[in-house]
Amino acid sequence: MSRGQAGQLEEAKIELFGECGALVMDDIAFKPNLRRLMKKLRAKEGTRHADQLASLLEDAKTVARPRATYRVAYVEKREESSVLIGGVTFHSRVLRVNLDDVHRVFPFAVTAGNELHEWMQAQDDLLVRYYADVISETALRQASVALKDHLSRRYGLGRTSTMSPGSLQDWPIQEQRPLFDLLGDPEEAIGVHLTDSMLMIPSKSVSGIRFPVETTFESCQLCQRERCPSRKAPYDEGLYDRRYRSGTRPG
Repeated sequence: MSRGQAGQLEEAKIELFGECGALVMDDIAFKPNLRRLMKKLRAKEGTRHADQLASLLEDAKTVARPRATYRVAYVEKREESSVLIGGVTFHSRVLRVNLDDVHRVFPFAVTAGNELHEWMQAQDDLLVRYYADVISETALRQASVALKDHLSRRYGLGRTSTMSPGSLQDWPIQEQRPLFDLLGDPEEAIGVHLTDSMLMIPSKSVSGIRFPVETTFESCQLCQRERCPSRKAPYDEGLYDRRYRSGTRPG
């Protein structure tokens, strides 16, 4: 763990929330790197764009309040293409197979926060709005790293992977609702709610289930979308048939 990530964890408050036993990480530190953002956004030092970015970043640091909620849950039952976790059923063949040898999982939701969402929406200039969007995405990534590192330290986890509703056709976006039910009340806990189409507001939010693995799994391995800015692993054309198709033995 880097010193910066450790600092994020030290500054995060961990609080128990609600009857479901969900925990809240509040006040996660937002420590963006200006030079890294300048490189990503191709804003050359000494230019108007670099000055705009630096000014925006200072504004964002004053309002940002990224946070996360999670709970510890246990796999209770497995069917052919579904799994019962903490009394809630999830319908996904891939998730079920990935949890074949897993008993304890960590459902979660992470957000850059309503504060950054409203700040981003208030930007009128298209370029400035784009810069604000990238800054908000950075806050979400840092909060996600803080949660991952917290889980690893607190629960002694080794290698882990994550699945999120909507990342695969096998586990559609509609499965956000049971995930939120399992978490209790993410809106009250960290300000994240679902729209009628199961999208999260604030938009810079992510939810899913983190679980221990022996071999790293990424949903990207089963996704054929070629031009995806969030891709973490190449598409593996034969993986579904080898591991997840009904009638195959995981391994």
